[in-house]
Amino acid sequence: MRTFDEIYDIAAERKGGAEALETLLSAPRTSEELAAIPSDRWLSAMAKCLFQAGFNWKVIEAKWSGIEEAFDGFDPVRVAFYHDEDIDRLLSDKRIVRNGAKVDAVINNARFILDIEKSAPSVGAFFADWKSDQYVDLLQLLSKQGSRLGALTGQRMLRMMGKNSFLLSPDVVARLVAEGVVDKTPTSKRAMIATQEAFNIWADQSGRGLTQISQVLAFSV
Repeated sequence: MRTFDEIYDIAAERKGGAEALETLLSAPRTSEELAAIPSDRWLSAMAKCLFQAGFNWKVIEAKWSGIEEAFDGFDPVRVAFYHDEDIDRLLSDKRIVRNGAKVDAVINNARFILDIEKSAPSVGAFFADWKSDQYVDLLQLLSKQGSRLGALTGQRMLRMMGKNSFLLSPDVVARLVAEGVVDKTPTSKRAMIATQEAFNIWADQSGRGLTQISQVLAFSV
């Protein structure tokens, strides 16, 4: 496995030098900033990412203000207690993508957020406090306890919200394969642990967070 500096050099060469590469890298939000994000914005992000999955993103973006209104601004308390009449209303509402499984997932994720807040100061604090060197455990939790938040959907949600995170995009996976970390997109527990270990090593070598390491890996392909 190459060192982070070696991979960085590959990415820098591809992007026109280190200075050009640095302009392409983004910084995650601080823990304080994440913790301050209200729960309705977390549910909104979960909903947007799961609605985008398998759909044209531009269509979802164009509809988003209407979707926000249809779901009562994604207030988790209100959405968690939607009943059959609310579901019928949503499935006849032309402002949203009328997909029953996705509507159900939004409701279930509202309940997921409320469950988190039973033992955490807030859902924002819960995500903010999760340690970067155990990030794959957070992805597993989203997959198992959230609704339709597995794979890239949950990863994209965390990146959208500014959590220090890696995103297993095709380019990142290609670099992981090239470095012998995995032999394909990691889905098994063993492969995800190997991925986490590689990112932890690169983090120690570089002093950078998961977000920038992930971006450098992607730009190196």
